[in-house]
Amino acid sequence: MPITLSVLDQSPISAGSNASTALANSVELVQLAERLGYRRYWVAEHHATTGLAGSAPEILIAHLAARTSTIRVGSGGVMLPHYSPFKVAEQFRVLEALYPGRIDLGIGRAPGGGQLSAVALQRNREHLMVDDFPHQIVELFTWLGDSFPDRHPFSKVTATPVTAGEPEPWVLSSSGYGAAVAAQLGTGFCFADFINREGGADAVAHYLATYTPSRFMATPQASVAVSVICAPSDEEAERLAAPLGLWRRRLHRGDPGPIPSVEEALAQLRAGDSRDLALGRRRLVVGAPDRVADELKALAGAYGVEEIVVVTITHDHADRLRSYELLAGAFGLDGPEPA
Repeated sequence: MPITLSVLDQSPISAGSNASTALANSVELVQLAERLGYRRYWVAEHHATTGLAGSAPEILIAHLAARTSTIRVGSGGVMLPHYSPFKVAEQFRVLEALYPGRIDLGIGRAPGGGQLSAVALQRNREHLMVDDFPHQIVELFTWLGDSFPDRHPFSKVTATPVTAGEPEPWVLSSSGYGAAVAAQLGTGFCFADFINREGGADAVAHYLATYTPSRFMATPQASVAVSVICAPSDEEAERLAAPLGLWRRRLHRGDPGPIPSVEEALAQLRAGDSRDLALGRRRLVVGAPDRVADELKALAGAYGVEEIVVVTITHDHADRLRSYELLAGAFGLDGPEPA
């Protein structure tokens, strides 16, 4: 079956660079992805880190969509437990009004940062945040559909602006729990293999088998998000993976700093360490184009999906652009038809 490729951008900040450059790099990457024929471009939400610039996806989506014309742009994802579902509904209705038919609303359950940043995001800090994600996500999609029962107090309130269409909803998860929620609500489901590959195929299979059609999607849409580094040779790709390995080790130790250089990473890691450290319970697909394409096609087959969302972090932005270019070539992507 043909494989569709998409992008998940965490807006990485490289050592020696800054957030402004990282966000400018995201603009360059989304424009390249559109030219190459990637289907959608999602931006992540992370807090209190000097290594990733994307803390406000709803703002970055508007910025990126304004600088493109055909590619779908969305959140990968909004960390809903921090926010009012009503506010998220209004934000994405504004985005849908600005860019009709191009907006994805990806929702996640994770905090997107540490415990202190999660507390800092809360308006009421006197009590621990209640885990009511199922209620939140049902309320969010009810706002988007203006479908509160007549006797519900919110039936008299409208999430504005009212739009002809709706943002396309997705549940993003690294567990079977998110798959069950997406299947019950009739949304798209993306499994975060780059965070945790354990149980992913089972989660997608459960989603596909139990999917309930909805006004959002008549049939299920499933994808898998995978960490990829592609270069002209296997050896160069392994070398470019070293910064990701060292960065993840530092992150695990509580140091959310910038992405180190290849030279710094190689100096601090033993031979072979970079791949081991970048893996853990995560998957990292590294190599020349043919090798990467073969591994991703096998992975798509194992998951039973036709869409792969590619996450690529390198120290040098040029290497990241080249990785997406080589991958598009290996899959024979075609850019959009001229307007």
